Amino acid sequence: MAVADTLQNLMKIIVRHLLYISLIVFALAHVAQAEQLPRPDHVVMVIEENRGYSQIMDKLKSDSYIHTLAKRGVLFSRSYGVSHPSQPNYLALFSGSAQGITSNACPHTFDSDNLATRLMDSGLSFASYAESLPKSGDMVCMSGAYQRKHNPVVNWQGTRLPAEMNKRFSDFPQNFADLPTVSFVIPDQNHDMHDGSFFEADEWLKTYIAPYIDWAFKHNSLLILTWDEDNFKEDNRVVTLLIGPMVKAGSSDQRINHYSVLRTLLDFYNLPSLGADLDAEAIKGVWKKHN
Repeated sequence: MAVADTLQNLMKIIVRHLLYISLIVFALAHVAQAEQLPRPDHVVMVIEENRGYSQIMDKLKSDSYIHTLAKRGVLFSRSYGVSHPSQPNYLALFSGSAQGITSNACPHTFDSDNLATRLMDSGLSFASYAESLPKSGDMVCMSGAYQRKHNPVVNWQGTRLPAEMNKRFSDFPQNFADLPTVSFVIPDQNHDMHDGSFFEADEWLKTYIAPYIDWAFKHNSLLILTWDEDNFKEDNRVVTLLIGPMVKAGSSDQRINHYSVLRTLLDFYNLPSLGADLDAEAIKGVWKKHN
């Protein structure tokens, strides 16, 4: 009996270890099969204003440049802002947190980590290019069609970020190879659909952003086009587009929000997460295989 019991116990130990080994092999296989994100040489993100998904993707606008971009890249049909009004959404995209802000009031000053500090800590670079900003480094709350509430980098200027990171859109490089690793482009209120029309914003994108997109396809770079929030009629559902050579053209119904976009930017460069994007997942299923 003692021998039988010993053999039985030995078999239990062997089975248990085999189970552990199987679980480890499964986990390693899962990691090996996990989607690897690309590492774009440059990312430019353009942020538009106050339009819901159906307003942008209306079939009556099918001849627009934005619809051309949707066909050229990947369109997310379930992309969402994280708050209302505008300012908390920009803060979320930049810092992984709305920073407790629930209005468009100005000014604010923060000293927390953000996308730019994460990039700089790893030897990479960031800049914001705001249309109608009076001068580089200006901290004014509003000037003509420029609104600081749409330009989040300013709120860390002087505490964590240098003034030269806060640029005018007229400083956007003609040689796109001179762009920083990640850029925010902030059209003014005449060209971001806040005050101007869809078609004015569409023409602005075609005029000023199309050359970068054409260049990006030849230089491992990416455009992200998104909206801060909807028009309060679509549960904050907005359009987000990714256009670049690393993207599989088509559409995706995965649910994403501004924290997902920020998490993806950080994961491109293996940077630590920020705030709420710790629980967000990077965008998946839209990337071409790469070496």
